[in-house]
Amino acid sequence: MTEAPRRPRIVVAPDKFKGSLTAAEAARAIAAGLLRGRADLDVIQLPVADGGDGTVAAALAAGYQRRSVTVQGPTGEPVEAAFALRGRTAVLEMAEASGLSRLPSGQPAPLTASTYGTGELLLAALDAGCRNLLLGVGGSASTDGGAGMLQAMGARLLDASGEDLVRGGAALLDLDRIDTTHLDPRLSDTTVCLASDVDNPLVGPNGAATVYGPQKGATSDEVNLLEAALTRYAEIVHRHVGVQVAHLAGAGAAGGTGAAAIAFFGARSTSGIALMLDVVGFADAVRGADLVITGEGSFDAQSLSGKTPVGVARAAASAGVPVIALVGRLEVDPDAVRAVGISSARALLEIEPDDALAQRDAAVLLARLAEEVGASFEMATNYPRTRE
Repeated sequence: MTEAPRRPRIVVAPDKFKGSLTAAEAARAIAAGLLRGRADLDVIQLPVADGGDGTVAAALAAGYQRRSVTVQGPTGEPVEAAFALRGRTAVLEMAEASGLSRLPSGQPAPLTASTYGTGELLLAALDAGCRNLLLGVGGSASTDGGAGMLQAMGARLLDASGEDLVRGGAALLDLDRIDTTHLDPRLSDTTVCLASDVDNPLVGPNGAATVYGPQKGATSDEVNLLEAALTRYAEIVHRHVGVQVAHLAGAGAAGGTGAAAIAFFGARSTSGIALMLDVVGFADAVRGADLVITGEGSFDAQSLSGKTPVGVARAAASAGVPVIALVGRLEVDPDAVRAVGISSARALLEIEPDDALAQRDAAVLLARLAEEVGASFEMATNYPRTRE
């Protein structure tokens, strides 16, 4: 009996198109367009994230279970936050509890915003029996060095009079000592991994306050205050646990949350996209595939440093599978695209130059680009045949 010819397999692994589509919506649009272009394709949808907002959604799309818990938002108001779990592994997203999107009315609070809710989220995962915690640290609203997270998990941050500090980064100016007597003991047999592509130190010209404080609403005077507060914090952390976090790579992630996680939880920091590709099972999906399509809202110079499309391309290259990118906006030249392992890239703005309309109609436009890919697809070593 003659075997049926193998169906060409394409793995669709985009990140979100911020302001337009979630990663899952982008994957569906691309898949629909591919199949319009060529109906016999075997399309695998694998929405991904790089550790920022959308990280939990990517894990849920990969089959993890959803858990919701009420925690305190960055300024203390209750918010409903979700995490994803499978067995003893939890995928958590700092933005769910302590993110800019959780600020009431979007009003920044650079001096007082706290990571307390992130600590509550970690406690909920521990209560669920998880002992492998993967924390995406993008999109935070705070610059408190992870102090609020420590407080939620049982540590006390005290001033010279033995009084507990109020929450927020500015309060760290008055920090005198840290009491970890009641820090949750379950952390001793728990692995914590930070999904982050940020290698900034805690303080200095590339530190958390200087680089990211303005994005969180801090004025120049407030940046200086937060820098002094985090410097004081680094001194006390070093005195307490012997870890020099001031200039440690990755300690400045998420307003310094990396510093607390590394010093007190023994956390390690790893590439957000590499970690999430492992979570969603990308290696198994890409094995034997003919093409990978990735994408994100804006493919720019920052993307080249290791955001989702580049991370996907690196992982696909190890399996010998070509990659193309379908993006909202393309701000790098074809040589730069090829240099990171992506054969070619197409942008929604090619077919709808009005940015507002391109965002509004992103799903339709993305499907149109994907339809062209599907229609021109050939299982040949010189594929993909797309415009540059």
